[in-house]
Amino acid sequence: MELLEIFVDGEDNERIDLFLSQEINDVSRSFIQKLIKEGLVKVNNKEVKAKYVVSEGDYIKVYLPEPKKLDIEAENIPIDIVYEDEDVAVVNKPQGMVVHPAPGNYKGTLVNALLYHLNSLSSINGIIRPGIVHRIDKDTSGLLMIAKNDLAHEELSKQLKAHTINRIYNTLVDGNIKEDKGTIDAPIGRHPVDRKKMTVTSQNSREAVTHFKVLERFGQYTFIEAKLETGRTHQIRVHMSFINHPVAGDPVYGSKNQRFKTKGQLLHAKTIGFIHPRTKEYLEFDSSLPEQFMKILNILRDN
Repeated sequence: MELLEIFVDGEDNERIDLFLSQEINDVSRSFIQKLIKEGLVKVNNKEVKAKYVVSEGDYIKVYLPEPKKLDIEAENIPIDIVYEDEDVAVVNKPQGMVVHPAPGNYKGTLVNALLYHLNSLSSINGIIRPGIVHRIDKDTSGLLMIAKNDLAHEELSKQLKAHTINRIYNTLVDGNIKEDKGTIDAPIGRHPVDRKKMTVTSQNSREAVTHFKVLERFGQYTFIEAKLETGRTHQIRVHMSFINHPVAGDPVYGSKNQRFKTKGQLLHAKTIGFIHPRTKEYLEFDSSLPEQFMKILNILRDN
């Protein structure tokens, strides 16, 4: 049984099942509700119900059962390892690759490839997510930090929580953005109807801030740089759709009539920078746009 201890240091005013599903990576709200029913969640050392509203100063204990042992196989899948030392690695994930296994999909993921190519991975996120500190969507390409031990994982996670990781994306969006730069400060939460989607909402949401800068304009499209201040699920895709400039090729948040037949959204995690967990040196890495993305940009430039 794993014990997680969480101290509420802000005025969240959310139901505890929702609060914990957002605080704990890759744990669903229904799973949290199951733990609460089984008495495995305590607030200030007392059992509570799922409708309990957390408040500043609450001390929460969550007892997580041991995960079922799964046979996650190492697979010789070629991956682009941009950097590696004894503590961390940086990989350039291709579009179309899932980051880690999930029920019904235990093969062909980045984790399967990491288990083959790297000699060690952190264990903090469990057996199906070794080394994974943060994620990008299946159809988003680009750079990811990988923790090779638990010390590195903890330090990188702290930087993510403090919003000190430098994460810069390149994306092509629909329409002509008139401003040269801007900031989208709009909270993101689960869509009230379609639970697989995220949306800008004031209900059960969390702060989300994206800074953008225009790189090129093509009339019907704008090529931009987007810098994450926070890291919510689908953040750039949701924010750009919110200001009526959805990411080109986005099958979920984009327009139904797509000019280019892409294999998903044209969104690339181009730059990542962080403080090395052991040496405390600032490291920054950059990656080239994938071939499909470059081809579309060149077509727009030629026109």
